Amino acid sequence: MSSTIPLNINIKEPRWDQSTFVGRASHFFTVTDPRNILLSNTQLENARKIVHDYRQGVVAPELTEDELWRAKYVYDSAFHPDTGEKMILIGRMSAQVPMNMTITGCMMTFYRTTPAVVFWQWINQSFNAIVNYTNRSGDAPITVSQLGTAYVSATTGAVATALGLNALTKHVSPLIGRFVPFAAVAAANCINIPLMRQRELKYGIPITDENGNRLGESAKAAQQAITQVVISRILMAAPGMAIPPFIMNALEKRAFLKRFPWMSAPIQVGLVGFCLVFATPLCCALFPQKSSMSVTRLEPELKAKIQEISPDLGRVYFNKGL
Repeated sequence: MSSTIPLNINIKEPRWDQSTFVGRASHFFTVTDPRNILLSNTQLENARKIVHDYRQGVVAPELTEDELWRAKYVYDSAFHPDTGEKMILIGRMSAQVPMNMTITGCMMTFYRTTPAVVFWQWINQSFNAIVNYTNRSGDAPITVSQLGTAYVSATTGAVATALGLNALTKHVSPLIGRFVPFAAVAAANCINIPLMRQRELKYGIPITDENGNRLGESAKAAQQAITQVVISRILMAAPGMAIPPFIMNALEKRAFLKRFPWMSAPIQVGLVGFCLVFATPLCCALFPQKSSMSVTRLEPELKAKIQEISPDLGRVYFNKGL
């Protein structure tokens, strides 16, 4: 029995058109599917084998096109696009919703006391450090020193922001106080991501032409990539940290939560989770994963090199990371 699927399906690219927001959103709804973290190593390795075999022109007779795309997305959910290494479980995009809903929900529930602020901001930045390292762009290594600097700086920045804002909001409405964790998270993202990816800012990230041919490394491309990721991360956190405070503020005035105050945390976690199910893929889709920039915006030496090799090349491409 011969395979009925064609051998020219471009599984290096997502299944949906990435030039449109809807196409990118469809792609990331699949990539961030929390069910992917439940897959066994055997299932992940099987997906990798299917993808690698297909790229070599080897297709199992019983394989269907839907199964091929499923294998591609399972592979993408667990293996780094540039290095091919299996990513840390909690750093994968499929772990974003369950991890963030738990951490964010607890940050927003236990924000009144200093020990609680310090503990949950520390937990959140520890998780962010793992995510930022796991989803870094390119194949450049990061040193222990760089990792430690980014982690300590982001944690310190988040805790200082949260404690400072908590002090300022002691005499205002409790509703305003509920937004302190979001301000701290936004500030920490502006610190954590650039520091975690500082090597890219110094040495650049791989840039290619539209056919994937590597042209060099560009720090200018890294700046654009990291800026896009910071914006996406802040907006990703916004719905889950901006909508539940209004709901919880209203619920805490009701008899139910006055009678069962211990339900506050699970309700808050659930509300955050509901928001994140949609916010995570939609905000990941704001910018194309395969971002591009004009050759004229590159470093002078790199621009001159490219124009010498390909005078007609107008744009270069790069993986912005997540």
